[in-house]
Amino acid sequence: MFFLSVLVGITSGIGAVILKNLTHFIQHLLEGNLVRYYHNAFYFVFPLIGFFLVYLIIKYIIRAKVSHGIPSTLHAIAKRKGVIKRYQMFGSIFTAPLTIGFGGSVGLEGPSVATGAAISSNISRLFRMNQKTKTLLIGCAAAGALSSIFKAPIAAIIFAIEVFSLDLTMVSMLPLLLASLSAIITSYFFFGNDVLLPFSIEDNFVISDVPFYAFLGVCAAFTSIYFNQVYVRVQAFFDKLNSPIKRLLVGGVAIGVLVFFIPPLYGEGFDTMNSLIAGNPESALKGNIFDLDLSNIWVVIGLLAGLVFFKIFASAITFGAGGVGGIFAPTLFMGSLMGNCIAKFINHCGLFNSPVSESNFTLVGMAGLLAGVLQAPLTAIFLIAELTSGYDLFIPLMITAAISFAITRHFTPHSVYTMELARKGDLITHDKDHAILTLMDIHKVIETNFTSVTTKMTLGEIVNNAVIKSNRNIFPVLDEKNKTLKGVILLDDIRSIMFDQKLYDEVIALEVMQKPPAIINLDTDKMTVIMKKFQNSNAWNLPVIKDGVYVGFISKSKLLTAYRQELINITS
Repeated sequence: MFFLSVLVGITSGIGAVILKNLTHFIQHLLEGNLVRYYHNAFYFVFPLIGFFLVYLIIKYIIRAKVSHGIPSTLHAIAKRKGVIKRYQMFGSIFTAPLTIGFGGSVGLEGPSVATGAAISSNISRLFRMNQKTKTLLIGCAAAGALSSIFKAPIAAIIFAIEVFSLDLTMVSMLPLLLASLSAIITSYFFFGNDVLLPFSIEDNFVISDVPFYAFLGVCAAFTSIYFNQVYVRVQAFFDKLNSPIKRLLVGGVAIGVLVFFIPPLYGEGFDTMNSLIAGNPESALKGNIFDLDLSNIWVVIGLLAGLVFFKIFASAITFGAGGVGGIFAPTLFMGSLMGNCIAKFINHCGLFNSPVSESNFTLVGMAGLLAGVLQAPLTAIFLIAELTSGYDLFIPLMITAAISFAITRHFTPHSVYTMELARKGDLITHDKDHAILTLMDIHKVIETNFTSVTTKMTLGEIVNNAVIKSNRNIFPVLDEKNKTLKGVILLDDIRSIMFDQKLYDEVIALEVMQKPPAIINLDTDKMTVIMKKFQNSNAWNLPVIKDGVYVGFISKSKLLTAYRQELINITS
């Protein structure tokens, strides 16, 4: 296990390195040569070309849908026992650099995690590991990918625990540490001391700034809610476009227009973030299409607010158009802009005597939005703390992240990563009971050795054809086509008359059957719902239907046996 965790860490780190280098090479080739030396009009066509290339690769080379990183990985853990198809090991490597390099407004973190998770899943299958070990190795891959990208090994481990709901035990901690460590060493081997967000804290935290950081947390919360709402609605709009070509054209044109008028929306946006952290917003905002005066602080504040407003549209449209990427970088981008914008407003509105640190607010704003959008507050706190090479901002990070997380969680119970899985009932959480029920396979607990009767069968036919031949004491009553469930007959329902042969031709099934206390519908009911139906009805057997057709029964005894076995598997 330790050897495999190191192997997964190294492969995840290399995957992240390849993704990063390919993306930056394409972006430098296009922005550095065509845009800088020719014309900004290329911004119009780059996204459309990128989406078209991604479409061709997915349709004709990979020939399968490339996952969007973390949500698909969570689904594989919950419903596929940690099995991820082999093509996912290289799918993101082919498509994410084209998406982002040609102007797609998303990040590389999700594709890096997806690539590492696919590699770890297939390594686990090669060594015939059980589901628990597969899940842990997928968590190791996630930690390795994030550790390699940000050079933040502790935050990477916490990310794997928070997002993938891993158990924080000594058994899981050491593999996560080894994976994170091997990945960051891999990153140092290829990139040296270069980091995405180079920064050292110069302004110390003062206690008088606490109300401002609390206000920043509130702003981060409502920005996170706005992020989630826009993301969901844009995705719903693109889902209505039933043709991938339509989605590609609409999304490509929309991103082209946005990037042409607002160049900082191009790609991940780390250059813009670094300019803000360094206290140089003019370099990030220069060359705006409206040629506005950046010496006017209110113009700068307005432009920063506009970037916050439009970034989520650009990211959601990128996904809707068929692009491949992640939302981690867009979240950091919006958080940095929001924090810097609020700090500038506080410093220049004339209502407060003491100025706040704009660079610190920029960093803490990132943590606030990460805590809200991803609902991973500890990851947000430790990531920024590690990026700043110290814990001088620990108190403001905790204040802002806690407030943002609490308010966002109240209005949107699930993160962008998990909202779709939660809606379907397929989400694994730290709630052990819920996690076990989610991992259980419904089809394995359905019993079909029940003798059915029809509604018009007489008592004599029921006794001779069902009661005598069956070893069960419950009989489903179906329509004449033996498909639709009409009710059930318990042995106790006919015990008092089953030996009276005078009634054999007079009484029919329709007269003695009863309505089942609850019915399990395979089309809609998840295991958590099934367990609640048993709990509320006090029944020992409940009938199961699918597409309106009777399938069989689930018994409480078999359900509890399967639950106990899954509990042993998940905690071993």
